[in-house]
Amino acid sequence: MLDRFLYYCVALPWSVMPLWLIYLLSDVFYLVIRFVVPYRKKVVLENIKNSFPDLSDTEHKKIAKKFYKYFSNLFAESIKNLTISEKNLRKRLTVKNPEIMEDLRREGRDVLFLSSHYNNWEFLINGQSLLFNFQAIGIGMPLSNKFWDEKLNARRERFGMKVVNSNNYREVLSSYSDSLTATLILNDQSPGKNENCYWCTFLGQETAFYFGAEIMANQMDAAVVNAIIHKKKRGYYELELELITKDPKSEEYGAITNKYVDALEKAIIDQPEYWLWSHKRWKKGVPENLSELKANHKKRFLEKFRS
Repeated sequence: MLDRFLYYCVALPWSVMPLWLIYLLSDVFYLVIRFVVPYRKKVVLENIKNSFPDLSDTEHKKIAKKFYKYFSNLFAESIKNLTISEKNLRKRLTVKNPEIMEDLRREGRDVLFLSSHYNNWEFLINGQSLLFNFQAIGIGMPLSNKFWDEKLNARRERFGMKVVNSNNYREVLSSYSDSLTATLILNDQSPGKNENCYWCTFLGQETAFYFGAEIMANQMDAAVVNAIIHKKKRGYYELELELITKDPKSEEYGAITNKYVDALEKAIIDQPEYWLWSHKRWKKGVPENLSELKANHKKRFLEKFRS
């Protein structure tokens, strides 16, 4: 009952307000999550300190302060995203180099479209189908709350995106066999079992990444494009695309994931406040048998896709 009240009586009415007015509410939200009830303060500072060990405590706190300001803006924009018009969204999310996707479209290639929780990924989920002439598919982790999961995904799909999860993406992709697809994966979430992870150095730390995108690229023989979301000004963003590969089957083991990780790391180092530091990215810890895990992971990949 509370979920329905919050959605219909709070979130949706706020969403129809002008964004500048929602920003005023988010400014209050910023004060609350930073000073009144600090939102995951320990996680935020620990992540920042571990990622930038050469910076001083003062500099760590400065990044954290900017992060909370960004997070409050993201809150406002995510609320607006529930009912934002197509015209408004097209103004707020543009592409710096759309020719990369246009060329792949002309070549008749399906695309794995990688991005991350950097700047406003919700605008990207909502607007991907407006930006590129592909059937947009988004693979995500379902929310534990089924009501919010259904409502948010319905809003995300209203411009043409099809939201799926890891359990049914194959079935959905097969249903679009007559269309070119661009499948969005936010590849910087914390993955599951250690043995299925790809371990690499990220922000100076041994980090586990999902490897599903690299496996899917080889299964589908799909081109892989990475998208970094840059902030132009408050509420306005630009996608910068990078073609990772057109021929995944010719790439060495881990090359696709490494290129994605390197691009994300560069973006974070350039403007660290725009990444989701409140996410428990390193909660897994480094396993004692890491070398063995890495060797077995590589062996399984090579046997399946390169033998």
